[in-house]
Amino acid sequence: MGETPQDSSAQGSPADSPADGDPTRPVGPDRILLGLNTFGDAGTGPDGQPLPHAVVLRQLLEQAELADAVGLHAFAVGEHHRRDFAVSAPEVFLAAAAARTRQIRLGSAVTVLSSDDPIRVFQRFSTLDALSNGRAEVMLGRGSFVESFPLFGFDLADYEVLFEEKLELFHRVRAEKPVHWEGRTRPALNGLSVYPRLEHHLLPTWIGVGGTPESVLRCAEYGYPIIFAIIGGQPRSFAPLANLYREAMAKYGHPLQQVATHSPGHVAATDDEAREEYFPHWLELRNRIGAERGWGPATRGEFDAMCLPEGALYVGAPETVARKIVRLKHNLGVDRFDLKYSSGSLPHSAMMRSIELFGTAVAPRVNELLKE
Repeated sequence: MGETPQDSSAQGSPADSPADGDPTRPVGPDRILLGLNTFGDAGTGPDGQPLPHAVVLRQLLEQAELADAVGLHAFAVGEHHRRDFAVSAPEVFLAAAAARTRQIRLGSAVTVLSSDDPIRVFQRFSTLDALSNGRAEVMLGRGSFVESFPLFGFDLADYEVLFEEKLELFHRVRAEKPVHWEGRTRPALNGLSVYPRLEHHLLPTWIGVGGTPESVLRCAEYGYPIIFAIIGGQPRSFAPLANLYREAMAKYGHPLQQVATHSPGHVAATDDEAREEYFPHWLELRNRIGAERGWGPATRGEFDAMCLPEGALYVGAPETVARKIVRLKHNLGVDRFDLKYSSGSLPHSAMMRSIELFGTAVAPRVNELLKE
């Protein structure tokens, strides 16, 4: 470490939020907000043995502190319920992070709403918002893993209706008015109120989508900001979906909200160093998850292609990653980019160095390039 932290106002910290108090308002053509997210990947220690989840969570707190110190916009953790990821209760971790950070926004990536209680989700995040002095945000989704369904007693046959009904209920709770709601996945509510309420604004709420028009239109119907998970292929191929979202928001009469993307990546001193450091951990994670889902084994050629300027992996030296983010801004017009900086067994020290470079070298270079 050792570099002087960058001015966090360059990345849109709460201190420089819009005057109308809306932290998800679009940022304009010459700016992009940079954040981080992670699933708390449970890697291995120097002895090759799996790290205990408790160790991973303590390391994760150090990573959040560093992200705040170098002036990044947001830090988000994803909810999972399996051995290879340590975060199963995002709000508990984020509350701890709130006590050890000053400016960075704190959120989930994602909260699996289908297998949770929308009222409790709101209450946990409204509590986090109070403890963090207005820095909380929630990202809702169905998740790409399904372990939470049998764990909490839900039937995967209800996958669609659970998300649809719970999103509608959450939306009514978020409005901070007495809730009137009826559906088939839980008992009806007739005029009940939910507490605690937020002090100065409604809870910033994103919907994470994998890339289907139906999910995009659902997000626009509710008027929420959207984040696309781009983990393969070419990011520019999401331009039609980003445009569909903007058109649908206008059709529904909602003010335009931020469009964001999330992609994996790693920053090191040089392109070669970043690739060689990241590749074995990316490959192990990719093939482990791929085997569960029936994918064929990945190759070095596939990895190298994804690291090219048009690929979905943001791996390289600060200049390389900065130029790739600027390309994303130009191709999709996004307001925010979140780097998924953890990858399987990637060591804590490598992730810390990547976070440091992302905040102290990539972020200022992106700002320079966007103003040219």
